[in-house]
Amino acid sequence: MYGTALRKTALYMAMGVCLASMAPGAALAQNVNGAIAGRASAGDTVTVTNTDTGLTRTVSVGSNGSYRLSQLPVGNYTLQVRRDGQAVGQAIDVSVSLGNATTVNLDADGVVDMAAVQVIGTRVISPVDVTSTESATNITAEEIERMPVDRNVTSVALLAPGVAGGSASFGGISFGGSSVAENAFYINGLNVTDFYNRVGFSEAPFDFYQEFQVKTGGYSVEFGRTTGGVVNAIAKSGSNEFHGGAKLVASPRAWKSSARDSYLDGDRYIARSHDSTDSTRLNLWASGPIIRDRLFFFAMYEGRDIEPESTNNAGTSFTRGESDDGFWGTTMDWQVTDNNLLSLMAFSNKNRIDNETFTYDYDAGEVGEKLSESYSESGGDNWALTWTSYITDNLSMKLMHGSSERESITASPNDGDCNYVTRASGVPDPGVPLGCTNNSTIYDRNDQREQTRADFEWSLGNHLLRFGVDRESNTSDLDQVYAGPGGIQYNVYTTTPGAQIPGAGIVPPGYTAYVRARRYSIFGEFESINEAFYLEDSWSIGDDLVLNLGIRNESFDNRDAEGRTYIEMDDMWAPRVGFSWDVKGDATTKLFGNIGRYFLPVANVINIKQGGALLDERTYYGFDGWEIRERDGVQYAVPILGTEFGFDNSQGDGTVGDLRAEVDKDMDPVYQDELILGFQQQINATWSWGVRGIYRKLENAIDDMNITATHCGRIPSRWVMANPGEDVTVWGDTDCDGVDDGYLTIDTSKAGYWTEADNYEYINGEWEYVGSTPTGQRGWVKPDRTYKALEFQVDRAWDGRWALNASYTLSWNEGNAEGPVNTDTNFGDTGRTENFDDPFVNYRGDGPLANDHRHQLKLRGTYAFNDNWRVGATLDARSGGPITAFGVGNPYNWKSYHSYYICVENCAPPENAQEGDTWSTDDRVFEHSPRGGAGRMPWVIDLGLSLAYERTFDAGKLEAKFSVYNLFNRQEPVWVYQELEPGVGDRDEFFGKERFLQSPRYGQLIVSWSF
Repeated sequence: MYGTALRKTALYMAMGVCLASMAPGAALAQNVNGAIAGRASAGDTVTVTNTDTGLTRTVSVGSNGSYRLSQLPVGNYTLQVRRDGQAVGQAIDVSVSLGNATTVNLDADGVVDMAAVQVIGTRVISPVDVTSTESATNITAEEIERMPVDRNVTSVALLAPGVAGGSASFGGISFGGSSVAENAFYINGLNVTDFYNRVGFSEAPFDFYQEFQVKTGGYSVEFGRTTGGVVNAIAKSGSNEFHGGAKLVASPRAWKSSARDSYLDGDRYIARSHDSTDSTRLNLWASGPIIRDRLFFFAMYEGRDIEPESTNNAGTSFTRGESDDGFWGTTMDWQVTDNNLLSLMAFSNKNRIDNETFTYDYDAGEVGEKLSESYSESGGDNWALTWTSYITDNLSMKLMHGSSERESITASPNDGDCNYVTRASGVPDPGVPLGCTNNSTIYDRNDQREQTRADFEWSLGNHLLRFGVDRESNTSDLDQVYAGPGGIQYNVYTTTPGAQIPGAGIVPPGYTAYVRARRYSIFGEFESINEAFYLEDSWSIGDDLVLNLGIRNESFDNRDAEGRTYIEMDDMWAPRVGFSWDVKGDATTKLFGNIGRYFLPVANVINIKQGGALLDERTYYGFDGWEIRERDGVQYAVPILGTEFGFDNSQGDGTVGDLRAEVDKDMDPVYQDELILGFQQQINATWSWGVRGIYRKLENAIDDMNITATHCGRIPSRWVMANPGEDVTVWGDTDCDGVDDGYLTIDTSKAGYWTEADNYEYINGEWEYVGSTPTGQRGWVKPDRTYKALEFQVDRAWDGRWALNASYTLSWNEGNAEGPVNTDTNFGDTGRTENFDDPFVNYRGDGPLANDHRHQLKLRGTYAFNDNWRVGATLDARSGGPITAFGVGNPYNWKSYHSYYICVENCAPPENAQEGDTWSTDDRVFEHSPRGGAGRMPWVIDLGLSLAYERTFDAGKLEAKFSVYNLFNRQEPVWVYQELEPGVGDRDEFFGKERFLQSPRYGQLIVSWSF
């Protein structure tokens, strides 16, 4: 596959230069630099010099009067025009930002056209990049230091318009209506996205970063493997001057307001108010030259002391944690020559948290006997080595190879002896802790990405060609099993007699609660290989119009535990076309737009659960109360198992099945099409504004589907990874003789699922199953997700006195599928949602999706009273997401998954039956419960405020900043229980009640000394 990609790419390279042989298998780092471009007198030369490192680049102004200096490291430069070897005009200070081109137009005397630039201090910046068709927000570390922004990448991304935080337990960030599992994150060109579940990413401490670029749409074909957004960051680097410092970041638990407990009818069902965290971090750093003008370093170490404390939901146990692992990170930059640069970025974010769990008297706040211990480990080593070469004035190259590691381990000394036990709200409280461990799973996973890429930029007259290749090998090594004897986890739920439990059966008479005893285990090493090549032409049509023509080719190769390819998708062509019109011809006003396609890879969790020997057995029992046991002098409770009424291992029986029968042979990838039209204008030397309209449409999905019928009629249940609502080709019985003998195709928009009604008869005082009545085959609805938005933004650049940025987004995020995860049902197993388990899960399920926040208002700003004191503020306000009253049954079939129907009559066999009476699941009466039909959650409003002081001394600079987040301590729910009907005919009293809340108000003090 990779060889094919390289051969195809070579054809493009042959258009001008054959460079692939210089670095076989290598690939150029993602967009981690900037550029300076503009117009000047033809024949002049333009020289830029980095004021910190001495790096110097010179280009000649073309015959058309244009010039461009590309692949410039982010930083401050001086620009000098020369004619016939003599300087023309004064040298100009210019700032180069991440991923942008600073436009500097010069007249015949070498004087800058000031209408198109802003001067911050003495440096020229370009608020309107008329060469770009992307939608991106650039934020520097210096800007963030002036405001109350929490010290993590997520908080930075949330400053951009159209970006919202995830509201389910798995967190994440939603860009433009996409789910939280569709984004990409880069540090110095290294992809650090979690490829196992795609929700998280590897992160460094805040002081490791120099600048962020948050791409919310229309990004170049250089970027792929995302249908959401991109966060592109670069690390700090050294210069010709030695610098160093120390920074203390303290957030004591005393500065955090108590979280709010949740009550129903006066009874507490979620205990939060005793949860808190004490956090102290000390950062030591140094930078400078190893060889002046040639070799530079930046190095930092962060010591951490973090002590979280929390209770369980019932408040019967108390867990105290401790984490003191340090972080180290470094960058090395070697200017081998002015035309060749070698850079290394490396960091280790390994972390371990040790937990002790005790019995707890919540009302008295007293900690009792120790119940258990556990620990978790995360993070790993990350590095990227990058070679940049300016081959000629018009041709540059960047090669990068790197690795990203993510460890995920949880374990406990009690794992061999103690099963994990939970109870739902409403199940009687035994008055002692549940189980003798707080660790549910013995889990050990290591994810390792090896990434290589090569990118080229070639200026040919009015054409700027950019092309490259990249390859990622993503390997997950997993060993997972439930804790305790037999590897069983016990979950106790409320119910009603006669209710039908999804995946189980009818609850026996007399039971108001049931137990699900679940065995779960899987292990193995699983790999995915993602490859791509791209070509892009930025064509300057005259002086005022840039046409961007790009094409990207993707391929995804997912492999099972034995290294065999079982999902392979290639020749995925992603065209992207954009334009930027310099309306006035002075680089102050642009009209821009783009249209493009974006593909999403299959997460490694699918390899593990579809291509591994997954065991997932669920046995259902009536709940006969609690048994009180004792271990090491501490009492704990386990459920007493009553009548068994169900068993299900359809999700995994511990063997690897015939993947030909479980994976669509001709599966199409997940992709999204996007259309953006925007306008941006510089008003004066400090103010600019813009507006853009966005339309996004998800065109496909990959998910697990329960195929129970073919052209032969009903077949044994099999779970297939496929495209719902499309033709599915799997290995099966082609001639209906009961033997799988070839590939067959099922049009899942019309068929593939066997429907029937179950029949019961009242015999000897009990309802007994007496058979089923077939009702035919049904097909699946196709996945649908659209995002439509209008974004307005105004910006006042920092001038040493004050700055302001404000944005408002009006959006509609609608359809029947959020994406690879389900926020509304709190399901974060990427790519294996319940959305398409059977045809009725999503039937009549169109409406506002979980990430539909109709209104978003964001403000951030800073005001300096004088040279020493300043204040900063941020505001993030968004309307609440929709609430859906989910049922579990439907009018068309007996089997129960989440649905948009609620049973209102004849939901269960009658209790006053006579001998010989009959009842059928076909007798049930349902009402449609539309998506979002139960209203919306409240607005989430978060106001932050900071007060900062700084003073410069001969020996260095002292800075201090105190920030308060969520100043008004709003603790509105961001997610509520949305399961109205946990079992057919049952009602959950907690429906619509709060589960996850905004974080309480907390304070943070930062004190630093630098020189």
